[in-house]
Amino acid sequence: MIEIRRDGPAAWLTIARPEASNALSRGVVDGLRGALRELARDAGVRALVLTGAGDKVFCGGADLKERRAMTPSQVRDFLMDLNALMNELEDFPQATIAALGGGAFGGGLELALCCDFRIAAPGIELGLTEVRLGIIPGAGATQRLPRLIGLARAKQLILTGQRIKAERAQELGLLEVAPAGLAGAVGALVGELALAAPISVRQAKQALHGGLALPLEQGLEHERRCYEVTLLTEDRQEALRAFAEKRPPQFQGK
Repeated sequence: MIEIRRDGPAAWLTIARPEASNALSRGVVDGLRGALRELARDAGVRALVLTGAGDKVFCGGADLKERRAMTPSQVRDFLMDLNALMNELEDFPQATIAALGGGAFGGGLELALCCDFRIAAPGIELGLTEVRLGIIPGAGATQRLPRLIGLARAKQLILTGQRIKAERAQELGLLEVAPAGLAGAVGALVGELALAAPISVRQAKQALHGGLALPLEQGLEHERRCYEVTLLTEDRQEALRAFAEKRPPQFQGK
């Protein structure tokens, strides 16, 4: 259900259930969590690319066939695991990219919201359609989407359950459309990320994620603590040497 492929500095993590719209079954959720834990320990991973098999759907959200057979108690347990997956993806140490080659709906869009970057093929559709299924987004969208695009725009999507095109999503600040090709756009972004020191990327993510929920003074103090981790790294010394020698730095993540 989950495929891992290494491509230079990037690890590609693919939900491989095209026959079921790459839906988030219990097996997929468990597989993604295991893959994230494995890749988080790999010092060679400079960027994580999350995608779905096929070119029709990135992820169609919950596996409704599986969900129909669940009791309310089992649904609650599943949502706990699903939310744990979202948190683990959001907290992945290096930069994450959702490569949306097809539609993203419900939990599939919530999965993309947990990534640092979202890049979409032209013309694909997205939507948080839960209210049209008698529920609400249950994997973080009511909290993450307003922080990304603002409360009014988030309400428009969540309260109506409407589907929008990638081009409209780009206007809202939700993602970037890759008119010249998804693979090329993702590859270019991975290339940019690979130029950065891995520890610096990790600490910058921690500064951003941890600081925004704090009052300004506390946020600034959190930033200083994150900066302190980079101060004594070998990569920082390498950057200074490379600057003096007029060459690109060779970061080792140390």
